[in-house]
Amino acid sequence: MTDLQEQRWIAAARNGNQEAFEELVRLYEKRVLALTGRMCKNPEDAAEAAQEAFIAAWQGLKNFRGDSSFSTWLYRLASNACVDLIRREGKRQAAVSLDDEDLNLDIPASLASPQEEAERRELREQIEEGLRLLPPDYRAALVLREIQQLRYDEIGEVLGLDIGTVKSRISRGRKKLRSFLLARGNFSPPLPSKETGKEGRL
Repeated sequence: MTDLQEQRWIAAARNGNQEAFEELVRLYEKRVLALTGRMCKNPEDAAEAAQEAFIAAWQGLKNFRGDSSFSTWLYRLASNACVDLIRREGKRQAAVSLDDEDLNLDIPASLASPQEEAERRELREQIEEGLRLLPPDYRAALVLREIQQLRYDEIGEVLGLDIGTVKSRISRGRKKLRSFLLARGNFSPPLPSKETGKEGRL
């Protein structure tokens, strides 16, 4: 699928072509569910938020001006749907998890020993517990950065924030999560000789 084909689907969908919109749904469904799945507490809420995002996209597509990419606009709708759902149900905490790559947990399952698998599972559980304790604003920013791999300006567009606030929330969220993991003994502090200026990793 090319960018040109996506633009054609967007143009057709804006004119009311449901089949073109269904192609866009198929294109982005997994990515939207990956986002809502990490912002919501359970799969049912995640699926509901994703559905609401696509409904909002269909209803608002005529007003989509293309100032940002379609994916960024869709992520904004999905993020808003998650926040609305959490608020409606009074759930101020929601579980998310970081990809193996983001915590250097990249040992293939087929090569990991039972002990390594147990350690991986324990660390994942600790990460999810720590992230549940983060304020939702920090959690949303971390998910968009670490999972969706969005740039700071794209996160700002999704969350309606300036870049400075985005960086601040990501930085504070990482520090809080790192402190939690250090306190649980499941995370080692970086060595002084390591680079500390890299972005996008805990």
